[in-house]
Amino acid sequence: MNSMFVSEAKRIAEEGFSSGWYCAESVVLALAEAQSIDSELIPKVATAFCSGMSRTCGTCGALTGAVMGISLGLGRSKSDEPVDKAYFAVQRLVKEFENEFGARNCNDLLGCDIGTPEGQAKFKENCLGERCAKYTSKATEIAARILSENIV
Repeated sequence: MNSMFVSEAKRIAEEGFSSGWYCAESVVLALAEAQSIDSELIPKVATAFCSGMSRTCGTCGALTGAVMGISLGLGRSKSDEPVDKAYFAVQRLVKEFENEFGARNCNDLLGCDIGTPEGQAKFKENCLGERCAKYTSKATEIAARILSENIV
C-alpha cells in the first residue's frame, strides 16, 4: 500500500459525502473499498455513529468511521488474537485528528449541539456541513495512511 491507497480512499470518502452519505458512513465505506472489503453491513453499521453519535454531542462521526475502517484492516477475527496493533493505530488516529482540529467531539468541532433545533439552525445558517466534509476527508486520509503503514 502506498500514497495511491491514501489518495484513493480520500477521494472515495469525499465523493461519498458529497453524494449524500454522512460522515461515518462515507469514511468506513471508503476505507472498506480501499481494502477490497464489500459487505451489505457497510454502511449500515456506521449510520448511528454519524453526527456525533446520532446527534448526542459524541465523537465526530468521521473519526468513528475511521476507527471502524482501521478495525476492518487491523482488528481481530478470533478472541485469542492480540488487540495491540488496532489499539495503537486508533490511538495514533485520534491524536492526529485532535492535533489537526483541536477536538474530537462533534459539538466542539462545530460549535453547536446539532441535537437541538437551535444547533440545527446554526448548522444550516453557517454551512457547517462544509466542516464535516473536511473532517471526513482528513479522517479518511489519516486512517488510510496508518493502514498503509501497518498492512503488509
